[in-house]
Amino acid sequence: MNDNLYALFESRFPADRANPLLILESGATVSYGEAERWAARYASLFASRGLVPGDRIAVQVEKSPEALLLYLGCLRAGLVYLPLNSAYHEREVRYFLENAEPAAVVGQPAALAWLEPLASGLGIANVFSLDTEGGGTLQQAAHGMPERFETVARSRDDLAAILYTSGTTGRSKGAMLTHGNLASNARVLHRAWGFRPEDVLVHMLPLFHVHGLFVAGHCVLLNGTAMRFHRKFDAKRAIADFARSTVFMGVPTLYTRLLAEPALTRAACAHMRLFTSGSAPLLAETHQEFQGRTGHRILERYGMTETGMLTSNPLEGDRRPGSVGPALAEVEVRVVDDAGKDCPPASIGHVIVRGPNVFPGYWRMPERNAEEFTVDGFFRTGDLGSLSQDGYLTIAGRSKDLIISGGYNVYPKEIEAAIDELPGVQESAVVGVPHPDFGEAVTAVVVPRREGPAATEGAIIAALKDKLANFKVPKRVYFVDELPRNTMGKVQKNVLRERFDPRKAAQ
Repeated sequence: MNDNLYALFESRFPADRANPLLILESGATVSYGEAERWAARYASLFASRGLVPGDRIAVQVEKSPEALLLYLGCLRAGLVYLPLNSAYHEREVRYFLENAEPAAVVGQPAALAWLEPLASGLGIANVFSLDTEGGGTLQQAAHGMPERFETVARSRDDLAAILYTSGTTGRSKGAMLTHGNLASNARVLHRAWGFRPEDVLVHMLPLFHVHGLFVAGHCVLLNGTAMRFHRKFDAKRAIADFARSTVFMGVPTLYTRLLAEPALTRAACAHMRLFTSGSAPLLAETHQEFQGRTGHRILERYGMTETGMLTSNPLEGDRRPGSVGPALAEVEVRVVDDAGKDCPPASIGHVIVRGPNVFPGYWRMPERNAEEFTVDGFFRTGDLGSLSQDGYLTIAGRSKDLIISGGYNVYPKEIEAAIDELPGVQESAVVGVPHPDFGEAVTAVVVPRREGPAATEGAIIAALKDKLANFKVPKRVYFVDELPRNTMGKVQKNVLRERFDPRKAAQ
């Protein structure tokens, strides 16, 4: 048996390969047959360049149909797909390439000026470009390749993808995901959310993220049906699509933007079957307002890059605002105290998880992996939560120093390191404060140097925009004489979050 994830998808493709997989904004479609052929061309191209199963392919491109088909081609060839946020700058990409040592890189045409010399210096011989219209050197190289390719045999334990998550020390960690991890989660979600032969999904999420690529994309591929494929979120287009679609997956930010549209009504959503939310906590008020406006209860779920989805409110049953639901099939979720003992119901503790969806560890970080897993194989998520008597999980906070802004994970240490390098800065602390649209807004608190030119908010933000992805750049920078610290000298970020909470200023 071939446990290659692509083989699983292909077994679920419609008998009529002319059926659409992607319905584009223009009205054009990409059929399942075209997806098969292009996946074969990409796989053939990489094989012709000497790449072998297990080699990594780093991909930093904007969302496009070709980007999705490239992913399928990598799976088919047994290669390890390494998607990178398209907003990352050269400094950030350098680390990923040094750490993962990919055999090929696919980037945006505009980035080739720095990407090609960077790759060359690291000994990466294969560099391709891919733009949003499907053009670039990747397409040119793949165009004449064979349209048939025998899918490479993989075991469930072979790597399918590496996704980098930021680390609390500022060092990003490559979460290794196997064919078995991804297949298990896809099957479980497909069943849990009741996918049907007539389902059409509205896809407005990025493709470099677990949510858009694995959760949304895999459910559709496993269902053998179509998705309305948009390059980015547009509230008005989404509402127009609801009249001829059945499923929408979004982050809380997208739901607040939908609620800002007067056209979001019960009538507009009458054809829809399911709305899901994840990647960041959904406010109970948003859940309730959406239900009042549309008649639909948003189904909130919980997962991580390292694990895929872990819990979900039920398709049929009680969807509780503020809760992320009970554990999915095949997944074990526990809440434990500092000693590792199970907490009583409703008591807050550390969330730990185990299941076939849970990754085997971080790329080339054996010491870290030993710390992240318990002796009986549970992964320490770093989240704090509580379980109700009947097994519903509520996330109470994060024990790891993490900000989730607009659905993206942001670790303060990386931003603090960049700020501390700037002229006029003595030290800094970065926190997340409540924001009505992003969930949390990245906020920097800076102690300026007493001598030399003074640092300003504008200068700091401008300098960071050249170094970091835009979602990591602070929305505001505040200046203080000193940072609050406890008796051990640790910065009290809870004090900073409280002090610079914009809701306090409005009172």
